Amino acid sequence: MITIYDWFGYELPIKERYQLIKKAGFDGVLLWWSEHFSRNDYRNGPQIVREAGLFIENIHTPIQYQNNLWLDNQDGEALADCYLQCVVDCAAFEIPTMVVHLPNEDNPYNALGLDRIKRIAEKAEQLGVNVALENLRNITNVSYVLDQVDSLRIGFCYDCCHHHNNNPSDDLLSMYGSRLMALHLHDNGGNYAQHQLPFDGMIDWSTTMKKIAKTNYSGATALEPMNWDYKDLSAEKFLQEAFKRAKRLEALKLYNP
Repeated sequence: MITIYDWFGYELPIKERYQLIKKAGFDGVLLWWSEHFSRNDYRNGPQIVREAGLFIENIHTPIQYQNNLWLDNQDGEALADCYLQCVVDCAAFEIPTMVVHLPNEDNPYNALGLDRIKRIAEKAEQLGVNVALENLRNITNVSYVLDQVDSLRIGFCYDCCHHHNNNPSDDLLSMYGSRLMALHLHDNGGNYAQHQLPFDGMIDWSTTMKKIAKTNYSGATALEPMNWDYKDLSAEKFLQEAFKRAKRLEALKLYNP
């Protein structure tokens, strides 16, 4: 299976967006789940996705206030409530997994934050939803939570570009591959050093895909590119190229001597 983050750039009507994704060959999408970034109709997205013949692999929870989760105030409680609602939404919309950003390294974990994660884990266990914690510049917090919360519903979202840019010396897939629930695959070239198409940056894809294969991860090969450095390509051409790159990644995952 091959999926892609649904908002890869380009101003497109939402129905056309999913039709183009399907036409390029993708099996499914990753959805942004909030009204931010002009997604005012995000709750209508699942129906439109499925009408286009695609499946929803996961949702990405809001990131604007991610550092609030450890705070002992109303902002911290509000974010915990937001994540709890995302668990409920996943169950209601039959979406198996949600991706979460924990606070960054400037906001170290604490007992209150861990308590909130445990509440989220309990709700996720009740409703059968996976909560995948993504690595960014936050690996101390991610590691702490994964080590402290022994729940089959709390796992890891591996972002290869964030890994290469932020923690290249840590073997994150060996550390947390057994809890892998989601992938964000993109390369680290271009003006932003991230969200490029695979094979356009410096990531060693042969090694990366071999490590992913060794985790026995059974989910989709999921891309998270943006069109920032590909403005000369139409949306259709960009998606076609993205799908070709994803097929190359799948071949590397299968080739595991």
